[in-house]
Amino acid sequence: MMEYLRIPRNTWLVVCDGAKSLFLRNDGDANLLNLIPVEVTLQADTPTRELGTDRPGRVYQSQGAARSATEDTDWHSQAERDFLVNVAEWLNAHVQDNTIKKLVVIAPPKALGILRENLLPATRTVIIAQIAKDLVKLPIPDIEKHLAA
Repeated sequence: MMEYLRIPRNTWLVVCDGAKSLFLRNDGDANLLNLIPVEVTLQADTPTRELGTDRPGRVYQSQGAARSATEDTDWHSQAERDFLVNVAEWLNAHVQDNTIKKLVVIAPPKALGILRENLLPATRTVIIAQIAKDLVKLPIPDIEKHLAA
């Protein structure tokens, strides 16, 4: 159970995972949330067969004729990481231009970690809460209920 969170008027929220992000602004007040979508971004869901087309690389041993395959890149994990880096860059830009003065970040734990790595110090200072939950697939009224609970 998370402690009660007060989200003041004009606070921005980013609700995301590795494939979708909702940029929301509270146009209500701390007691009655009214989350307005400002921007929604989706990552194209490209099939794995199209993400990595090369065969795995080969490693030659320094002695003898033995060869072994190197581990294949996890292209979906890489695509999720790239998507979250873009989310962080969007947040950094909007904090720098003073659009975002208060921010709540909501993402699954792994995604939250990747976001944290890529947020500038100035962006980190405007964060009033970080919530390690996957709420991005919920409709906005359900997100409001989760935050008001």
